[in-house]
Amino acid sequence: MNASQPSMEDFRQMTTTSTAVTSTHTASKRILLVDDEMHILRAAEFKLKRSGYEIDCVEDGEQAWEAIQEQMPDLLITDFHMPRLDGLGLCRRVRENEATRQLPIIMLTAKGFEMTSDDNLESLDIAAILAKPFSPRGLVNCVEAVLTTGSFEQPPVSFLR
Repeated sequence: MNASQPSMEDFRQMTTTSTAVTSTHTASKRILLVDDEMHILRAAEFKLKRSGYEIDCVEDGEQAWEAIQEQMPDLLITDFHMPRLDGLGLCRRVRENEATRQLPIIMLTAKGFEMTSDDNLESLDIAAILAKPFSPRGLVNCVEAVLTTGSFEQPPVSFLR
């Protein structure tokens, strides 16, 4: 292996040790990241950790609900399409439970996927919806806005109707 190329162990260390300087608004903020696509989960985890956030990752809505019950995160970022319990089902559980009702949520969805009015998005109080593929920097900006203001100003999203 070329000495200038990072090894897999180097990558693991980078994802577990943040080298970024954390600001006071990110310090100790815990995010639960939920996605069944491992490459998206790991890329988002890496960028958010480098931005100073504590990240817990799970692969479906059922695992996410269990993780929320064990330790309430400061923010939930969930994919829409997942096995066992999808993102909307997870959001409904969060909003129906008194202890978790105020948890801010960012929804990730495949570009071009249409959410319908039947999905009752308004009642789920989702702070932001990001289409995949998303820019890692854009995700961090969205997270910072939601944690600071409770919402994220974004351009109109064509897949909402």
